[in-house]
Amino acid sequence: MPLFLLNRDITRMKTDAIVNAANPDLIMGGGVCGAIFRAAGPDKMARACASLAPISTGSAVITPGFALPAKFVIHTPGPIYRAHQADLCRMQLRSCYLNSLALAEEKGCGSIAFPLISAGIYGYPREEALQVAEESIREYLRSSEMDVYLLLREKSTRDPRLMVRIKAYLDSLLPNESPSSVYLENIRSGFSSERNPRQSPTRRYPAKACESTVPPFCDMDEAPSSRPSGLDRWIDDLDESFSQTLLRLIDAKGRTDVDVYRGANLDRRLFSKIRADKGYMPSKRTALALAISLQLSLEETEDLLRRAGFALSRSQKFDAIVRYFLLQRIYDLDLINETLFLYDQPLLGS
Repeated sequence: MPLFLLNRDITRMKTDAIVNAANPDLIMGGGVCGAIFRAAGPDKMARACASLAPISTGSAVITPGFALPAKFVIHTPGPIYRAHQADLCRMQLRSCYLNSLALAEEKGCGSIAFPLISAGIYGYPREEALQVAEESIREYLRSSEMDVYLLLREKSTRDPRLMVRIKAYLDSLLPNESPSSVYLENIRSGFSSERNPRQSPTRRYPAKACESTVPPFCDMDEAPSSRPSGLDRWIDDLDESFSQTLLRLIDAKGRTDVDVYRGANLDRRLFSKIRADKGYMPSKRTALALAISLQLSLEETEDLLRRAGFALSRSQKFDAIVRYFLLQRIYDLDLINETLFLYDQPLLGS
């Protein structure tokens, strides 16, 4: 059930269904519509559509994919944007996504790919079109298990002003600066929401403290049989695992498993593995997605990451972007992924 943002040609998607941003007469047009007709085989697609046309804005019909990798093509006409009818346009655009998803599910599709409907020659502002798309898809996925791909040929975000602040934050993280000076500079710039801005961050696990917890290794002259017992005691004192910590946090914050894995853009089967295996080690993107879904603080997130063997670096763009959102306590996963997408970084979730 995750939502993925991709920059890819929709005619090459090997999903069960792809969506055509159609016109009400279902005839071959330009842009995405023309590309889909040509890739499917224009004559076959035209004949299939002729028997279904015309259809109203926001409705959806389905045809075979013919020569396309996708089994089905779902055709939905988006609204032509008119500012004085913005509410009506928004309602019609929502219907495009919701009706297409319902039709795909009715046909047993487990995956579907959308273009950004109406954001081309139909004139819908891209930022608003993206917001409607994400909100509509998320609404549907609350009660459905389907992989949904939203294909963005041009990079967009719902909040351009936020992108200006993030760019300034990333620009402040100069490679030659020490972590403490970067931290203080961010405070002066108003980027941080950590509790004590007067102090530069200290290591949560200082080297000396860590070393003091390590049992002394035996001398080489000692009998080999004496070594495992000391190692066993050390292993018995291991910290709580990632999975144990995650499940404890879910309970502590009064959340349900379904709420958490859907909020983290994770597949249910992946979350089941994490719950069932106490020693499960997730990817960094999965761990961060779960932290965002649980709305953890930066300190809590760093602790959860540490239990999976990761840390947030100030020298990596991916880490810096996620760190910014954590500092600002912005837990909108789609907005975070939009930002990562803009910077050509991997997305959070599955």
